[in-house]
Amino acid sequence: MEIFNKINAGWRDLMDNKSDPRVANWPLMSSPLPTIIICLSYVYIVKVLGPKMMENRKPFKLRGIIIAYNFFQVLFSFYLFWEAGVTGWFGNYNFRCQTVDFSLEGMALRTAQGCWWYYFSKFTEFFDTFFFVLRKRYDQVSTLHVIHHGLMPFSVWWGVKFMAGGHSTFFGFLNTFVHIVMYTYYMLAAIGPEMQKYLWWKKYLTILQMIQFIAIFVHALQLFFHNPCNYPIVFAYWIAAHGVLFLFLFSNFYKKAYTVKTNKKKKIEDINGNIMTKIGNEIITNKSIENAENYSRTRIVSNGISSH
Repeated sequence: MEIFNKINAGWRDLMDNKSDPRVANWPLMSSPLPTIIICLSYVYIVKVLGPKMMENRKPFKLRGIIIAYNFFQVLFSFYLFWEAGVTGWFGNYNFRCQTVDFSLEGMALRTAQGCWWYYFSKFTEFFDTFFFVLRKRYDQVSTLHVIHHGLMPFSVWWGVKFMAGGHSTFFGFLNTFVHIVMYTYYMLAAIGPEMQKYLWWKKYLTILQMIQFIAIFVHALQLFFHNPCNYPIVFAYWIAAHGVLFLFLFSNFYKKAYTVKTNKKKKIEDINGNIMTKIGNEIITNKSIENAENYSRTRIVSNGISSH
């Protein structure tokens, strides 16, 4: 019981006395628990509840809604990018090391408000996945997609709670720029097939996302070697770890989507003159294919089903 009381006292001290006092009464900022619940609910909805509810339903046609949503996200991302820029990264902030201004007025408070809206934007991005589920595009609800969207609100919460400004906001500054480009692509793609000829740059969008995570990692990594503004190093570790994680996930997606070739069938001849089929690295004799086909026909007939 004493250990529990000490842990609870330490937690309350962290939340109440060591956090940014400006955000204490802002929505969802008193504790990480609401954010955790929302993130876990998101994962449950898109992986379990949503597919279950759509099981016996036809996919929804949401083209108009998706176009409007992506247009909104372009505008929202531009607003967040602009706020991060004019309050710091367009000239006032030092890219080498930047402290947090915890004052309650002027650009400092505006920066903190921009950080909260960036945190809120991570929830609006959930609708990407909701639309996939409603359209029964479950192939798009990948591990990469769910981890990326499900983890971000929780990660950003800590930054807003303790460091609403300064060095770590470079993450959001760069991320919102990438999102302007990304949601523009999604909006154009949603218009219809006639736009496909203008969307040749999909591959380069993924490359841009990977460059983003490399830049975020390098920007955070520099504090490990020299930290002239005494920025809390724990946040540098936190940001750098995210850069590595998402770079790995996105590079893995890039390899699967753009560099791994599908297996092709090829007729080859063995030393005895027998014709065989090569699928990828696997060699299958025509006899084995014939036996498999005969077995399949036998199974069909044995179940009382005729086939022509």
